[in-house]
Amino acid sequence: MSTGQGIAPMVLIVSGPSGSGKSTLVQRILQMPGTMASRSCTTRPRRATESSGKCYDFVTESEFEAMVARGEFLEYARVFGKHSYGTPKKWYDESRAKGLDLVLEIDVQGAAQVKEKLPESVAIFILPPSRAELERRLRSRGQDSDEEIARRLARARTEIEAFGKYYDFCVVNQDVEQAGKEVEAIVTALRCSSARRRAQVENLLASFGGKD
Repeated sequence: MSTGQGIAPMVLIVSGPSGSGKSTLVQRILQMPGTMASRSCTTRPRRATESSGKCYDFVTESEFEAMVARGEFLEYARVFGKHSYGTPKKWYDESRAKGLDLVLEIDVQGAAQVKEKLPESVAIFILPPSRAELERRLRSRGQDSDEEIARRLARARTEIEAFGKYYDFCVVNQDVEQAGKEVEAIVTALRCSSARRRAQVENLLASFGGKD
């Protein structure tokens, strides 16, 4: 299902600190008709539970650098000074060809790059209800060391500080069901904006014929 005749698809950016629940809310958006996901490339090692081509395309450092040199990324960054992540432009091109709104789950640094290249993109920031709850969620995963959790919490503060620079909407994910309804409402409202419905209005007026 396309987003509408004569209307360019939207680019929707979703960001938030690790543990904010952004991935769950991105899935809520992707359940809406007329949307498609991008898939990031990363140089980090693949976890035992992951398969390439589902959430990420896993590439080597040399492959990643070659993609950067060829200008194949919409945005890219090195996260925590260790591994590289990037969103290939091919997903943007595919969304245009299919007439589907593209959903990017990326960090603040990536959002800044996309906003610079595509000022019309819309960015949604997912906020945890509190620092204590964010730490609880990170610890409940059982995946990270105390040092890694401290680093993620410090990064969360930096990301939250930067939110006002790049983001158009903010959703507090205290209750995932309510937060899911809010992100769906944002997308629906954007699709109903007068700017995006202008062509349909003009077509409707034309069907009435000339003025008396």
